[in-house]
Amino acid sequence: MDPTHKFMTPPLTLLLGAALLSCAARAQTPNPEFDTCLNGLRAPARAAGVQDATFVQHTQGLVPDMTVIDRLNFQPEFRTAIWDYMAGLVDEERVEQGKALMAQHAETLARVNERFGVDPATVVAVWGVESNFGQSFGKSPLVQSLGTLSCFGRRQAYFRGEFFATLRILQAGHIAPERLVGSWAGAFGHTQFMPSTFERLAVDFDGDGKANLMDSTTDALASTANFLQKAGWQAGQPWGFEVKLPENFSAAGEGRRSKRAMSEWTARGVLRVDGSPLPASGSAGLLTLAGPQGPAFLVLRNFDALYSYNAAESYGLAIAHLSDRLRGGTPFVTPWPTDDPGISRAERRELQTLLIQRGHDIGMVDGMLGDKSRAAIRAEQERLGQEASGRAGQKLLKALRGG
Repeated sequence: MDPTHKFMTPPLTLLLGAALLSCAARAQTPNPEFDTCLNGLRAPARAAGVQDATFVQHTQGLVPDMTVIDRLNFQPEFRTAIWDYMAGLVDEERVEQGKALMAQHAETLARVNERFGVDPATVVAVWGVESNFGQSFGKSPLVQSLGTLSCFGRRQAYFRGEFFATLRILQAGHIAPERLVGSWAGAFGHTQFMPSTFERLAVDFDGDGKANLMDSTTDALASTANFLQKAGWQAGQPWGFEVKLPENFSAAGEGRRSKRAMSEWTARGVLRVDGSPLPASGSAGLLTLAGPQGPAFLVLRNFDALYSYNAAESYGLAIAHLSDRLRGGTPFVTPWPTDDPGISRAERRELQTLLIQRGHDIGMVDGMLGDKSRAAIRAEQERLGQEASGRAGQKLLKALRGG
């Protein structure tokens, strides 16, 4: 639930963490301006419910991490097509791991479903997209990153609210200080709650008296379901479904928020992707993230709940599609309108290995295609006579496999 999705990053932009891996970390040294700012925040923090002892304990000797300002100000140049975005977030590796975790946590997920009305596949899909099932929490200490963002850069008022919420979380003892790490912008835990969201919606579901999204999978899964329920999730209803549009269909003016009655879509010739008729009742909006020639979807109220988690339609579609795959569903029937489809995370790691074998210094093989990987990709594309875009697709991978 990183707020960069909401006010900074376009929905189809490469994740900032990957894009900035090659940035040199700026030294974290004492900063008089930062110290003055923190001193000025003590009174507002007290008014926001942070005790002086808590404030002093967690800010004494704190130094700013100015790399978060680099990230705040970063304007991405490399944009990701929707087929690349989806290929990286919903791949066979994540589907299989998600199914295994659904089985492992079946009892907890059943209780979560009973309490909040959100099915196991949807909850686990959020978990998979947000933190790769708890494998990618982020490494930034929240007090340091949010303290820095409270004193420098844009949207200081917003980040101060999150900073104070972080201090209240520590004050309440929900999470140990050394464990409270996350994204550079403050999202943390298995399903990446912002601190203020934690305070509103985190649930102690394992009964230990603390809501711990870092170390309690049970609390994290229940908190995610609580978020979706509060966002308007309707139990037992689908998020939507893939549809087939008639030839020369005009999608102008249509979108997630422009919901029409199913009868109106039927009258316009829209069918389910398998050719069967639409439901007789209800309303839905039309989602065509790659235009009417690509996969098209009628999305219902539950898609809006998924969207509210991170305010990007591509993100909502990734969770929706992953949840379908976890239930045993298939990939989209309609292909993306490209002759060079995206590659999965396993294929990205394979590509990086092939680049290293060809002498490129790209760092670790991790499936994260940052600046060094893209520079190596451009070099190989030039050598192969392909467009030197820096984009990793099936054409390049197949060419490198062939030597």
